[in-house]
Amino acid sequence: MNADQFEDSLNALRPRLHRYCARMTGSAIHGEDVLQEALVKALRARAEGVVVDSLEGWLFRIAHNASLDFLREKSRNTVVSLTEDMEAATIADPEIVAVSFQAFLRLPALQRCAVILKDVLGHSVDEISGVADCSPAAAKSALQRGRVALRQLALVPDDVRLPLMPEPDRRKIAAYVRHFHNGDFDAIRAMLADDVKLDLVNRLQLDGRDRVGPYFTRYGEVTNWRFALGEVEGRPVMLVFDSTATMERPSHFVLIEWKAERIAAIRDFLFAPYVLEGIDWARLD
Repeated sequence: MNADQFEDSLNALRPRLHRYCARMTGSAIHGEDVLQEALVKALRARAEGVVVDSLEGWLFRIAHNASLDFLREKSRNTVVSLTEDMEAATIADPEIVAVSFQAFLRLPALQRCAVILKDVLGHSVDEISGVADCSPAAAKSALQRGRVALRQLALVPDDVRLPLMPEPDRRKIAAYVRHFHNGDFDAIRAMLADDVKLDLVNRLQLDGRDRVGPYFTRYGEVTNWRFALGEVEGRPVMLVFDSTATMERPSHFVLIEWKAERIAAIRDFLFAPYVLEGIDWARLD
């Protein structure tokens, strides 16, 4: 497999890898962060001459370890041993795919890994054991135990409620959305920090006011998009809707980071529609 074929394979597997990372981390946005880190590690390993028999299994192992590293660093969940002894239970709930990301986060790591790989992504028990580096028996036990626990958790409201958006944050993102709605991209360019960063997720990254400026021109050329103030996983965002579709769900969203009154970073998920699967969002205007 040459370099181009390798990158094509990474792109093809990216949505499946994100489904795994999002549920492992309990967040579609954090899942994308972890996925990007995992793909960088994969590209680096290939450049160093690593050869693998199963690309998909290898990538899931990297994504799995990156997810655990993220959780440990952020102290968002107590990660149990991947060889924890688990008792047998009953069969899977067919609605598991629809369970909230936060519910997945409440499972111990091996249970979470097993349920996601088997019931969300369709992997075998042997493949689970390969990704989690445990025995098939431990993987099967974790799968059964996790299914029962997740079905119970799905009946309980999430403990964590989305925080109210601070008024300064609301004011800044509302102004950003208003300028987009009015097509006043010069006003937005005037808000950019000199060292602003643009991450057009899954497509390109740019640094600096001059390089980021043309990004808004491209938005101005599209007439079917509608913009609204919103919230994704508790973060203020600009929701983007496609007026040629039902308008019931956003087609993508844009995260903005601020440095005082200047825009320090823009993270646009236009080219990463897989991130919207199961995401917790709300329209606020």
